[in-house]
Amino acid sequence: MTTPTTSLAPLRVAMIGSAFMGAAHSHAWRSAHRFFDLPRLPVMQVVVGRNEARTQQAADQLGWAEASTDWRAVVEREDVDLVDICTPGDTHHDIALAALAAGKHVLCEKPLANSVAEAEEMTAAADAAVARGVYAMCGFTYRRVPALSLARELVAEGRLGTIRQVRAQYLQDWLADADVPLTWRMDKSLAGSGALGDTGAHVIDATQWITGQSITGVSGLLETFVTSRPVAGQASGLGGVGDATGERGPVTVDDAALFTARFDGGAIGSFEATRFALGRKNAIRIEINGTDGSLAFDFEDMNVLNFYDGTQPSRLQGFTRIYVTEPDHPYVGAWWPPGHGLGYEHGFTHQVVDLVRAIGAGEQPQPGFADALAVQRVLDAVERSAADRSTWTGV
Repeated sequence: MTTPTTSLAPLRVAMIGSAFMGAAHSHAWRSAHRFFDLPRLPVMQVVVGRNEARTQQAADQLGWAEASTDWRAVVEREDVDLVDICTPGDTHHDIALAALAAGKHVLCEKPLANSVAEAEEMTAAADAAVARGVYAMCGFTYRRVPALSLARELVAEGRLGTIRQVRAQYLQDWLADADVPLTWRMDKSLAGSGALGDTGAHVIDATQWITGQSITGVSGLLETFVTSRPVAGQASGLGGVGDATGERGPVTVDDAALFTARFDGGAIGSFEATRFALGRKNAIRIEINGTDGSLAFDFEDMNVLNFYDGTQPSRLQGFTRIYVTEPDHPYVGAWWPPGHGLGYEHGFTHQVVDLVRAIGAGEQPQPGFADALAVQRVLDAVERSAADRSTWTGV
């Protein structure tokens, strides 16, 4: 654990949105400089929400110095250096453009926007801002899971040979009950898409990042199993209990998404995202097969990476279970002694670390908006393929 250096130049943060992602991001801003050496000291300046009382409560609970309900005024403030966007997808475009125009660094949750056109405009603004020393990053936090970072290193080192096949799933079950209440995540005008963009975006980004290959075409299938849900009810994070006998509103997004893909390096892939897989809470499963080896990962056992070395003699072959908690594993050396695993929240802390270090070095943080735009184009291609029932749609 490091000792925060108060003489560091501050990086004053405004966070827009204070719910699920806001809480995770707040934990990261509080923690990063206490475990990692950073070139600037994060300062939790102000949190912004729609409801004054709830936003003040969030500020008090999560550690923000101030609360506000006016994001437009906040992004113009001289005592704000970075804007962290943790709101529904329909607001990302306007907030990010305003923040970049005001000379603020931006961290934006995924998916980057609700359309390719919006994502393209955001990316162009981010690219133009670099000349002014202003940087933007998209929050694909699973890149910061040490086991997945190690997977990328092994692929880059050639330990798998030529990548042939990718399998990726993101399985949850929080919508399996048909009476879970209607929330913004089930409204296409707010969320952009359902399981496809909410969770599928993560495995699209992760597999492209790990393999170093880009998806060039897809064939997709989308399905909405429950077409209406209770308007009234008590939502509790991802899930809740609705009034099964009361008014119901339409679900306008997909509940599950399936698609096959081709990568520009010659690999093929199969992808699945669902919020109806009973018993699966946050199962991100990625398997990568190459000519010399394979990797397998499941986030529900997030500190483990399984590696098969096909170059070994047959009598020694088999998956090796790598417990990714050693000091020389990515990010891990700043935390606990070997064998003491990390959790969901650590990915967000690592995200802050990488972002602040990039800003301090005057370098583009990764993934940038251009990477997020590439994911947006895949999401769009899957939707178009599913809509016209085509066998193949280019990205």
